[in-house]
Amino acid sequence: MAEFSFPKTSRLLNAADYKAVFSDAQFKVSSRHFLVLARTNDRSGSRIGLVIAKKNVALAVQRNRIKRQLRDTFRHSRALLDTLDLVVLARKDADKLDNSQLKDTIESLWQDLHTKMKRAAAKNQDDR
Repeated sequence: MAEFSFPKTSRLLNAADYKAVFSDAQFKVSSRHFLVLARTNDRSGSRIGLVIAKKNVALAVQRNRIKRQLRDTFRHSRALLDTLDLVVLARKDADKLDNSQLKDTIESLWQDLHTKMKRAAAKNQDDR
């Protein structure tokens, strides 16, 4: 069960960490309800930061539910996300999704991100 834990080392903790992802996002994937920005890091694992603005999701209970689902799917999909720093931004009406739709949407974003990473890695290999 420890393999699905969510320690501090799996989180973006300060403004500099977020700024690095925002200013140098190597990968972007999005859906109607979320935008994921990612960049490779030099650490041993992936880290995630969440931006769930009150402007887009008004109720705190809904913001917290979305964050819980994001963290849960991140923990279970960590193997797909190698060594990335991720920032997930919620868009308007993300709170309209029920839990199963939310989970499916997020998992498809992780899969899309994994596909983009593999394509970039293959392209880098071809360029050499």
